[in-house]
Amino acid sequence: MYSLARPFLFGLDPEQAHEIGLRAIEAAYRTGLNPLLGRKPKPFPTKAFGLTFPNPVGLAAGLDKNGAHIDALLALGFGFVEVGTVTPRPQSGNPRPRMFRLPEHQAIINRLGFNNDGVDALVRNVEKSRRKGGVLGINIGKNKDTPNDSAERDYLVCLERVYPLADYITVNISSPNTAGLRELQEEQSLRRLIGTLREAQESLAGVHGKRVPLLVKVSPDLSDEDIDAASRTLADLQVDGVIATNTTVSRFPVQGHRHAHETGGLSGAPLMGKSTSALRRMRTRLPESIPLIGVGGILSAADAVTKTAAGASLVQIYTGLVYRGPALIGECVDAIRRRKEAPSTGGVERL
Repeated sequence: MYSLARPFLFGLDPEQAHEIGLRAIEAAYRTGLNPLLGRKPKPFPTKAFGLTFPNPVGLAAGLDKNGAHIDALLALGFGFVEVGTVTPRPQSGNPRPRMFRLPEHQAIINRLGFNNDGVDALVRNVEKSRRKGGVLGINIGKNKDTPNDSAERDYLVCLERVYPLADYITVNISSPNTAGLRELQEEQSLRRLIGTLREAQESLAGVHGKRVPLLVKVSPDLSDEDIDAASRTLADLQVDGVIATNTTVSRFPVQGHRHAHETGGLSGAPLMGKSTSALRRMRTRLPESIPLIGVGGILSAADAVTKTAAGASLVQIYTGLVYRGPALIGECVDAIRRRKEAPSTGGVERL
């Protein structure tokens, strides 16, 4: 069915298509027509971060920034859905236009800039959701007008508000669309921020009687030396997991395209190699006790398997959903299942 809808959606402004697509997914869910959107994969329980995921394929943050469509997205067959990025206060993000399709490359450039309704609105939406059959991650960030030396305050506000509702929480310090945000990945800044959040995590675990895993999402544009430094820091601080990676500011794979000059993060097929390289390097430098989620450039089942072969315990898709539709979810689950069940391969822990 998505193959019929895609020409219509691709005829619209990308951000308008984004909004209409979410409304259509919600409508299909509420009317019981979501099976028409795609076949739900058979369960493939996978354990990571102390959680059990119905399957290892999730939705990356950015599609449902306000957590308004959690149930409908889980009903597509995702093993987990990550909502956000959310900030303490509402913000409109960067001026439009701020999303650009590159169909020839199966790619998107976006400079949305953490547009969201604020953490209180997201909390209200999550509280309304039924959340049957999947894991919920909540991705947190800082407001664009909060200076980096005060960033801890914003992240702490979000952490404390979403902690009772999240199955895991992701710290986003790698979006290229908030000025200066990626500076928080520098070794000393990273140690200070994540150290503060780890202390808060342990305190909140006592208050709420549960320990919610804390993950960190990193950039694909880090140098090898920066990846190594970040890996040492995250290992020292004993974070629960790492998501590799966010979008890239590189335009090398799409040079010459009419949108190549647009600022923002590039996602989709051109990101696959760069993102997977960063994932592979982090896997070799982090202890096995810290699982990784592989995201960036998954447009096929083979891409998902490549991520797991590079060391990912779980994978996420976003741009692939735009170009391929919900069928990609089941294809990825089935391919990962075949790889993990092959006698000659290892894999993430199965139930």
